[in-house]
Amino acid sequence: MSAYVLNLWYMAAWTQEVPEGGFLVRRLLDRQWLLWREESGDWAMIEDRCPHRFVPLSRGKFADGRIACGYHGLTFDGTGSCVHNPFGGDLPPSARVASLPVVEAHGGLWFWPGEADKANPALIPDFSFIDAGAPIERAAYVMGVNYELIADNLLDLSHAEFLHVESFGTNGSLFSHGAQTVEQDASGAVWNKWDMTGAPPPGWAEAMVGPGGTVDQQLHIRWHAPASLALFIAMRRSGEAAPMVPPMANPHILTPETQRSTHYFFTHAPGAEEAAQARRVFLEEDEPMLAAQAEAMGGADFWDCKPLILASDKAAVLARRKLMQLRKAEVE
Repeated sequence: MSAYVLNLWYMAAWTQEVPEGGFLVRRLLDRQWLLWREESGDWAMIEDRCPHRFVPLSRGKFADGRIACGYHGLTFDGTGSCVHNPFGGDLPPSARVASLPVVEAHGGLWFWPGEADKANPALIPDFSFIDAGAPIERAAYVMGVNYELIADNLLDLSHAEFLHVESFGTNGSLFSHGAQTVEQDASGAVWNKWDMTGAPPPGWAEAMVGPGGTVDQQLHIRWHAPASLALFIAMRRSGEAAPMVPPMANPHILTPETQRSTHYFFTHAPGAEEAAQARRVFLEEDEPMLAAQAEAMGGADFWDCKPLILASDKAAVLARRKLMQLRKAEVE
């Protein structure tokens, strides 16, 4: 498995996941962390491991932005400093726990696991659309698959023609009426764009279009390293300028829990039906296929498996190469 790139922003949680007056325990990049909101309104993120005997601090008592280890009472604040030693006396500099820069943006908590002086919040990808449109619900799953395989899957929009036949119903239009464009923008993002013209409508839109009617549809997905993606969908009746339905934008933000599991942050329209649709697409269609892929690879590196590369893979390959370049830069 490839090493994590550290000098990047990763999403740790939606802010709503952190209990008021308490803390959230979350494994991220193979280490366990605690997150809480300070009285100042800022956020704290410290490692969930006491430096004394290495027990999880989350087993202790939390109050007023401080957590006391449940084993011997050493108490730490949101900077990771030990602020109370029940045994008295001075403590060595090692009497602290790791802490990371963490900021709130777009309803999420973003952390920087690399060099703290490089943690510029302006580098967080733009997900301002999350709160700019219709009401949404924020949600998250843990998928038992490496994050790069999930990113490959998202960047390869053509898989919807085969894996999501019933849920998305693209009816073969990507191949019969579509054109693919892969590009990079000034922010360093990789875009995979499929534009369909004069295509048969998805099953859910047939009644809106009418017998024999066709649509022009855009499926555009954006990737920022390490794996923060956004999907943009627009549709209009062929020959018309106005959208047939409001354009949609959805975040698909991936953060490794471990090398073999991933936190998947996304949004959906409010309601139980929309939540069930998301569960179906992600957990019943995508995850079983990706888990089978990972099992077939047997833990080998993606490139060591010598994958056959198709034209539709261009965006995913470009994203993987950018991550390889970032890893190389961090070890040089």
